[in-house]
Amino acid sequence: MVHGRGMSEGTSAKTVRLARGDAPGRPPMTPELDRLYDRLEDELLVPLWTEIGELMPESPRPDAVPHRWAWRALLEMARQAGDLVPVGRGGERRALALANPGLGGRPFVTPTLWAAVQYLNPREDAPVHRHTQNAFRFVIEGEGVWTVVNGDPVAMRRGDFLPQAGWNWHGHRNTSDAPMAWLDGLDIPFSYAIDSAFFEFGAEDVGTEETPERSRSERLWAHPGLRPLTRLGPSPATPLLAYRWEYTDRALADQLALEAEGCAVTPEPGHAAVRYTNPSTGGDVLSTVRAEFHRLAPDTATASRREVGSSVYQVFDGRALVTVGAASWRVERGDLFAVPSWQPLRIETEHGIDLFRFADTPIYERLDKDRVAVAEQEGTR
Repeated sequence: MVHGRGMSEGTSAKTVRLARGDAPGRPPMTPELDRLYDRLEDELLVPLWTEIGELMPESPRPDAVPHRWAWRALLEMARQAGDLVPVGRGGERRALALANPGLGGRPFVTPTLWAAVQYLNPREDAPVHRHTQNAFRFVIEGEGVWTVVNGDPVAMRRGDFLPQAGWNWHGHRNTSDAPMAWLDGLDIPFSYAIDSAFFEFGAEDVGTEETPERSRSERLWAHPGLRPLTRLGPSPATPLLAYRWEYTDRALADQLALEAEGCAVTPEPGHAAVRYTNPSTGGDVLSTVRAEFHRLAPDTATASRREVGSSVYQVFDGRALVTVGAASWRVERGDLFAVPSWQPLRIETEHGIDLFRFADTPIYERLDKDRVAVAEQEGTR
């Protein structure tokens, strides 16, 4: 069966094509059944008996496939784009989106997630706009750029995670004499699939010359275990616009140190992990995106893990052998890889690795469609 987006009543193109011929579970083909299929196609009707194996498989069969993108190649092409493509109205952002080879050429890293490398030249601004899609930035290297969210300048530095809920005004300003690239993540494909997207242009001028060490959001919210009495109600997305690397690094190091002292604080031996959370609720930072950071000690192998929903990893530092389904790669700093729904993931290290991860898990949890299967832990080698 095939279908077209945006077709309407009265179109002459036939948008339904039924699978014909004898097959297990289908009635034998006869001239009468063939004529019935012709009429069903004309009336845009599909009998369940021709489609049930595809619509209701025994387990997820994602169109997306496991794939790795090498950071060195991405950064080289981003630099070339920096020389050739201006930033301004029209394109708005100089961003190279990762296109999963199983998704027909669309700029989607998975069916629900969008990932791109954004590049800003020295002394360059990306103009203000807003959209209903949730977004974040993760910085793999560099500094000197401020993202300005609703007039609040937020510094971007290596290892920082900067979430931003939909429909907030934002632009970017590079105040330095060096270019900078970072990872953008959004729920664009999910918004596209459910027809919920809105977009609006803002000012071409980012609107502030401030470059503070700490943003207003950090001064209000970045105090562990403390919250302002004027903000006691829950917010649907995190009000904290920057999660700084020094705190992430310390939390991971402390987990592994406590494990070495005999405390059961890690998800599995040699594997420290933290989740970025909304300080007003303790839940995920964004309603459609989960973000985490993982550190695997040297000579560590994770258990094979399957999860309903898709995820994307970026190597922050180190190297490892990663296996997703039938695909395996040796990954290094900056590399990105996609893990489609229900594909087993296993990571093996020699010298250790740090990994940033984002996933669509909150969507599945809210719909009660989440499921996880973990193989028996094989431990350290």
